[in-house]
Amino acid sequence: MYLLGEQPAYADQLMNRLQGIPAQLLEGLEPAGPLLTFDQIDDLSQMVPSNQLFLIKDGLLHAQVDDRPLFYLQEGDLVGLRQGLELPSWRYSSDEPVSLQPYARSDAFKHIHASEERQELFTQYLIGHTALLSDALARLKQPEIRPATGFQHFAAGEELIHQHDEADHVFVIIEGHAEAYVDGHKVGDVQKDEIFGAMAVFTREKRSATVIASEPCTVMVIPKEQFLSLMQSNPRIAHSLIESMARRIDLMNKEITQLRLSKD
Repeated sequence: MYLLGEQPAYADQLMNRLQGIPAQLLEGLEPAGPLLTFDQIDDLSQMVPSNQLFLIKDGLLHAQVDDRPLFYLQEGDLVGLRQGLELPSWRYSSDEPVSLQPYARSDAFKHIHASEERQELFTQYLIGHTALLSDALARLKQPEIRPATGFQHFAAGEELIHQHDEADHVFVIIEGHAEAYVDGHKVGDVQKDEIFGAMAVFTREKRSATVIASEPCTVMVIPKEQFLSLMQSNPRIAHSLIESMARRIDLMNKEITQLRLSKD
């Protein structure tokens, strides 16, 4: 996906990374039929079944909302995820030839759910696209009404979140590395592409740890209402995230135990 207009460097980097995810998600899954080729498309939804997803193999699709151009999709992008949701309709069109590889939606979601790695990639893909659109909207708004979403930059040593603060957002490190501390003691690392800050959002409690950038970081920021809505509409993503958090909690418990033993 590429948004119309000039993009900051971090958005370009994220879009390039997201571009390769759909092929990884669908690797090993049989297509639902032969490659579909169109010389021109006025409205893709009128030309293809609604129970399929499509991987763009060649060409461009222009996305419009209320006939206003918003972004375009190109080779490697996935089309059809929005189907079945009560959202404003998007029209995909193209004035040039486009080739699409169809996959059954139900088979694709089962295939993604069967692998923990694919589940986490799918989470990154959806949240990444959501953040890109939110960031584009934020830059179109006047500064005084700019939404608290999109991307933030932190220098080494800066706090990303602070223990005992209210949990209003969930975060993903796009570039960089951070460390988590509880009561001043390091309890873990936060790696690139890792989702953090979700536990307090789920439990509605205050932050249980402070996260500090150990090197310059670019962080994707997702408001909690938006994040919770995504989890509710995609149970498989929620399941994958819960498993990821459970592994992280287990690792933190082990590090805390080791810390206590070293003190005795």
